[in-house]
Amino acid sequence: QVQLVESGGGLVQAGGSLRLSCRPSASIFAINGMAWYRQAPGKQRELVASIRSSGGTNYADSVKGRFTISRDNAKNTVYLQMDSLKPEDTAVYYCNADIRRTWREQQWSDTWGQGTQVTVSS
Repeated sequence: QVQLVESGGGLVQAGGSLRLSCRPSASIFAINGMAWYRQAPGKQRELVASIRSSGGTNYADSVKGRFTISRDNAKNTVYLQMDSLKPEDTAVYYCNADIRRTWREQQWSDTWGQGTQVTVSS
């Protein structure tokens, strides 16, 4: 079972920066859209940013101008550069992607990572 593996979370002061990375746990055939979600305590999981295979991006209003999503197709990796962090950005951040594990698979599999904690202190 292929999963996504996130890294780069941690504790940072308000105004600081972090860079999250996410890649599959094993070799795969293809990746389509990729995205970052987050879930704060007591709140629903929300979309932070997404990036299509063509490179087109979409951001939640709350992070526009502060976060940047990018991808390296050669490495099947997606990144989330987070600048000017605020305490309200504190959450578990999850990576999500549509994956085809082998060329035999006809459909994309909606795949998630385990999450990485981001804590922003005031």
